[in-house]
Formats: sequence, structure tokens, C-alpha cells
Amino acid sequence: MRTEPATYEPGTVLYDTAAAKVGEYRGRSGARVMLRPVGGGREWEAEPAALRRATDRERIGAGLRAANERTLATPPVPGAGAGCPDRPPLPVPGCDACAWLADRREAARAAFDHSAVSDANVLLRQHQRKEHEA
Repeated sequence: MRTEPATYEPGTVLYDTAAAKVGEYRGRSGARVMLRPVGGGREWEAEPAALRRATDRERIGAGLRAANERTLATPPVPGAGAGCPDRPPLPVPGCDACAWLADRREAARAAFDHSAVSDANVLLRQHQRKEHEA
């Protein structure tokens, strides 16, 4: 009795046991199957007998690796510094008001008061715009 090899829909996430890699099913190339890394990349050929559906853990892990690679490959935003809302502003050296607000922020961090940390960052940015970027 002969069984036909499993057929998959394009995009199905499979585990290639021969290559120990997770990939998305792309199609057939003769007797072999074409797979592509989750998140994109260079395709590879695999033997249909070496394939199985990826477990949830393998599928999620491959997706996380792809997301991390995209994040690491993303160039930093030009000029991201004191004016970047994702990063805390740095106090201007020699400015007592900046130093006081930075100390207030550090005390809030030490107390795990994230709201007060955010408030101190906002006040420090406002002060810097008003007093240091004239």
C-alpha cells in the first residue's frame, strides 16, 4: 500500500527535521518542497518525508526570532536623543533646575513610581524647551 505525501497550504508553518529549522511552506519543486524562514529570508528545499507541522512552541519561537531580527536590523532614528519621547531626557550640565528634576525622576524610579517618572520626564522636557532651546 502506497501513501501520498502530505499536501500543505502555502504559508503553513512546518518543521524540517533534517535541517532542524522552522519554515513556511511555499510550494513544491519537483519531488522536493520549498520552505522559507518565518518572517522572510532565503528559501530552502526539503524532503517531504522530513517535514511535520510545527508545534505551537516552534511556531511562536520562530516568529519571535523573526521579530527580534527585524528590530535589530532597524536603524536608529536620526537625532534620537533629548527630543526623543521614547528616551528619558538628559539634564543640561550646570543647570540646577535640570539636576533637581533628574533627581526627582531617580527618586521616583527607586520607589517604582512609574507615573512620577513620566511626570518628571515631561517637566524636564518642558524646562529644556523653555530654558535651553531659546
